[in-house]
Amino acid sequence: MASALHNLSDYDINSVPDATGLAVGIVVSEWNDKITGALLEGAVRTLVKHGVREEDITVKTVPGSFELIYGSARFMNSDQVDAVIAIGCVIRGDTPHFDYICQGVTQGLADLNRQGKVPVIYGLLTCNTLEQAEQRCGGMLGNKGDECAVTAIKMAKGWV
Repeated sequence: MASALHNLSDYDINSVPDATGLAVGIVVSEWNDKITGALLEGAVRTLVKHGVREEDITVKTVPGSFELIYGSARFMNSDQVDAVIAIGCVIRGDTPHFDYICQGVTQGLADLNRQGKVPVIYGLLTCNTLEQAEQRCGGMLGNKGDECAVTAIKMAKGWV
């Protein structure tokens, strides 16, 4: 079982296929944009590092994390991408809103993956505190965006 303190940017570079020729759509939530912006930067940097051309990365923003489902579906149904990365951040508050959003986004993205058109990568941080989110977008625990990019490459190259 992976440790909760695993560095999200730490991976075996030799295990990642060459991503040349892949087209990737990234849907990023504007909510908690300091966090999601850093996750986006990590994802783009890692995609390019492995051969995806910048012009083959399309980024679209949505207002909040719940809208990641719709944005991902739009990319998936466009037939213009080989993978979709959904990036968002929900931080627990005093109401059950956190639970509803996290559950809804998780179920929605899972439903899209079941359709089997292209892989939809889950890049939603679900944190109890802002500090936890900061640790996962380039802090002590690395950048979940890096991890999402590697996953997108592996899934797209493994199934195309």
